[in-house]
Amino acid sequence: MESSFTPAKLRHADLAPLAVAEVRQAMRDNRYAGPTAGLCAGRLQCNMVILPARYGADFQRFCAENPVFCPLMGSSEPGVPHIPQLGTEIDLRHDLPLFFVYRPGQMVERRQDIAALWREDFQAFAIGCSFTFEHALMRAGIGMRHIEEDVTVPMYRTDIATAASGVFSGPAVVSMRPIREEQVDRVYEICRGFPHAHGAPVHVGDPAAIGIEDVARPDWGDAVTIRPGEVPVFWGCGVTSQMAVTQAAPEIAITHAPGAMLITDADELAPPGWH
Repeated sequence: MESSFTPAKLRHADLAPLAVAEVRQAMRDNRYAGPTAGLCAGRLQCNMVILPARYGADFQRFCAENPVFCPLMGSSEPGVPHIPQLGTEIDLRHDLPLFFVYRPGQMVERRQDIAALWREDFQAFAIGCSFTFEHALMRAGIGMRHIEEDVTVPMYRTDIATAASGVFSGPAVVSMRPIREEQVDRVYEICRGFPHAHGAPVHVGDPAAIGIEDVARPDWGDAVTIRPGEVPVFWGCGVTSQMAVTQAAPEIAITHAPGAMLITDADELAPPGWH
């Protein structure tokens, strides 16, 4: 199948010092297709799900029933590739680094631009992302290993069941960051201030307790080093929504590629409309 995916021309390090408008332009120009962790401090980052609008009400209820894993930050009107409260200049057809295309329920294609696929009945949903709170953790001296190692954060399918809504259901997904044992309490304290970005961790320690067989083999993203004195810490992850999409199996759906988020104009601490 024909795909518009082409190798990235810019590296993460090239984008790291840039302002959000410059980073977004690089994505719009298809010059970057990598992870967005560590980019644009102070900005809310979001997962993206685009569905035929007839699925919209069920999907919105799915997010409401599973706010730790799918905190909904906004949705578009059908056929409109914009969510104005997240940024008036954002065009959802172009402004993510990489998209996954599902037909039906199976990921069949990667694209850097989805303008050719856009339909008048598409409705887009933005879901808060844990990349949002990473800047606050780093300011507190808590390292983010995936940023240090320049890889995509590891993500895992768990045996935690989500609450179903209509055709949407499935297992919860988590992201993992190694944290020094003496810093775990501080991590909880900081992350509780970001309920719109998955909030506090859902699990610390033994991965098997939440159904993860091998922490060195993530389902998405890349394995990272866990050093002596560190424990794996797991947060809710918006890729949970992709599990729900595969279960629902609409004739077409489009999501962000795991780790390649929408960077919004919204403040990381006070996104519009969040309660």
